[in-house]
Amino acid sequence: MDLKDQLKNLFPDHVPSEPAGEKPAQPKYWLQDDPIICKYEKRKGKPITLLEGYNGATSDFKQLTKDLKSLLGVGGSFKNETIIIQGDYRDKIMAFLVDHGFSVKRVGG
Repeated sequence: MDLKDQLKNLFPDHVPSEPAGEKPAQPKYWLQDDPIICKYEKRKGKPITLLEGYNGATSDFKQLTKDLKSLLGVGGSFKNETIIIQGDYRDKIMAFLVDHGFSVKRVGG
């Protein structure tokens, strides 16, 4: 017998209400109508994935970059409204972005 059952036995007329602190889930990132462009390039012989076309705030860029880097376990940064991820992870990045409500366009290769 758990706590809810015990309380129900003690107070049979009580109707539990919705918790007041619960709020509907807000999107973690600012979503836009234009697609994010996902590119593959090689710089100094090393593969990188570029994400261009995201026009959120700087804090959104930082959060999105951080989440992508931790998801993939790789390094990266963002500069001049471009997110740079080390390695060729276009498929995983595109799946992550689509799951979070973004529209993505794959460019090149």
